[in-house]
Amino acid sequence: MTNNLTLELPHELLLQVTQEQFEALSIVNRYLRLERTAAGELIVNPPTGGESGRRNFSITGQFARWQEEHEDLGEGFDSSTGFRLPNGADRSPDAAWVIRERWESLTPQQRKGFVPLCPDFVIELRSESDSLPKLQAKMREYIDNGAKLGWLIDPQNQRVEIYRAGREVEVLKHPSSLSGEDILPGFVLSLRRVWI
Repeated sequence: MTNNLTLELPHELLLQVTQEQFEALSIVNRYLRLERTAAGELIVNPPTGGESGRRNFSITGQFARWQEEHEDLGEGFDSSTGFRLPNGADRSPDAAWVIRERWESLTPQQRKGFVPLCPDFVIELRSESDSLPKLQAKMREYIDNGAKLGWLIDPQNQRVEIYRAGREVEVLKHPSSLSGEDILPGFVLSLRRVWI
């Protein structure tokens, strides 16, 4: 019989881990949402509360329906998927999508582990415990590493920040929906259940 110990870290303490150490931690702690910065700092994201979970369920459900109708265009992923970005960071957006030809260029082994590329599209949903500046930096990191489109959805302020490659961030206050533009043709995300 083994005894498990729980380690709690203060927010100001930063742990540095290699990619190999991060992967090992992720495997044995599947119930945690772990991320790793490009500098190797470990980020432990606690489970979300009920409101964030409900909102994310609505977003993921709408996205999944679109994905099933357009599966020839690419692959969609949920928040438990880890992506190893070109800068070395390991990130898990709340929802992500990769163009079909990029996904198919990966080996079967690459598809099983942390996906070694940046998604073409990402969604981050801000929960009560999330720092807005940290999420904004994360969104810029996605764009800097090859994402073409990203949405930072902020229910607390009822606004959305739209990140696009090569363009300034666009801020929308209380939009009723978002368009996938030419990256996700025909995808329209209704925000009705996100704002309530």
